Amino acid sequence: MMEEFADWLASAELGQYLLAQEQAFFDSAVADVFGFRALQIGLCQHDFLAMNRIPWKGLAAACGEPGVVCDPAFLPFDSKSLDLVILPHGLDFTSLPHQVLREAARVLVPEGRLIITGFNPASLWGVRRLLQGREDNPWRGNFVSLPRIRDWLKLLELEHEATSFMAYSPPLARKDWLARWQFMESTGARCWPLAAGVYGVVAVKRQRGLRLITPRWAPAKPARAMLVAGGNDRNPLTRSSDNETLHD
Repeated sequence: MMEEFADWLASAELGQYLLAQEQAFFDSAVADVFGFRALQIGLCQHDFLAMNRIPWKGLAAACGEPGVVCDPAFLPFDSKSLDLVILPHGLDFTSLPHQVLREAARVLVPEGRLIITGFNPASLWGVRRLLQGREDNPWRGNFVSLPRIRDWLKLLELEHEATSFMAYSPPLARKDWLARWQFMESTGARCWPLAAGVYGVVAVKRQRGLRLITPRWAPAKPARAMLVAGGNDRNPLTRSSDNETLHD
């Protein structure tokens, strides 16, 4: 399913519109994520890690010509070995979306980032899917709702950090029709953000019992009183006694 969806993104005019939206989202979302290893799962024909500066970047998919050929539901990576994992529609085009998400969480290091995009069923894209059926791409995708994604993240101890929305225009087949509805991109972001065709979610892996260790500073010692030279005033009692003797 994912390979056919990738072909649709590259060839269909609606797919190219969506690809441009998601490329911009990933370029922004991955730019400031740091670490040593990053992995993109699926849609390997498109480099969504291009703007990231992590030194090792891998591509994984069930077929095609990625760097790693594997089932996304059973990743061949050690637990806690990756700093960044991205799933461009990785939960939409699989029969095991929860297992794919579980594997992504397993391979992340504590404080690692997971970035997901998915189709929003509560949108015009979801309405078209209901009306025309699920025979063709992208309508055969799972269209997992955003509340369900957040529930799954919570169960896997992944803390939701941010959500973005994109593709507000109606899912029309031709580019000139899409151009007529371009105003929906800005209007939708202001007026009905939750009705976007696609959502993007950023989550952070949290580990129970993990806390920041800070230096243990020793308490400051009280400063000693400093002796100040005062000339003949150093022995006022003796001086007073001498004065009394003179007056006598």
